[in-house]
Amino acid sequence: MPQPKRGRPRAFDRDRALLDAARLFWRRGYSGTSTRDLTARLGLSTSSLYGAFGSKAELFEEAVRTYAERYREIYQQAVSAPDFGTVVERVLIDSVHEFTRPDDEHPGCLLSSAAMSDSTSTLDTSAYFAELQDSNERTLRTRVERAVQEGELPAGTDAAALTGLVQAVWHGLSARANLGTDREDLLATARLAHGLICGRGTPYA
Repeated sequence: MPQPKRGRPRAFDRDRALLDAARLFWRRGYSGTSTRDLTARLGLSTSSLYGAFGSKAELFEEAVRTYAERYREIYQQAVSAPDFGTVVERVLIDSVHEFTRPDDEHPGCLLSSAAMSDSTSTLDTSAYFAELQDSNERTLRTRVERAVQEGELPAGTDAAALTGLVQAVWHGLSARANLGTDREDLLATARLAHGLICGRGTPYA
């Protein structure tokens, strides 16, 4: 009598498996997370794990890109707003909501995770995150420069400095979220920063 083939369980939820794997990687790093750890946490056999994700390295890369790329999306969506005030608001407010998503939807912030000090043959997380931050900063600076050219911001505005200010607030909010500050407190800070940056009479230059 032929033996039944072992494969992925019928109830396999790829998104849930990716979230559970990300939690392990974020906490232990890539090297500190074994294939055995992953199969035990995800409830998959080794063959099923490889069949679903290719390899441990590919699973790690997919987890990083899935949860980190959301920040690139936030910036890209924000800069499409018709006025600069809304751009800053969306960057800060939407990021706070991302920083503080419920544990059952998000593994935590990559910036403070063990994965940031680890690397694989396919993805260097530190280099990847640096590229992501540079990309977001360039996206925002381009929008600032456009606001100056179109007269929305005062002539002579230092685009680099204003972009740096928004980025500094963003990183501060991220750091406070990692320390456990709750969403409402972070939103209050983000709204105050938005008002100070974009309020009437604020000296941009």
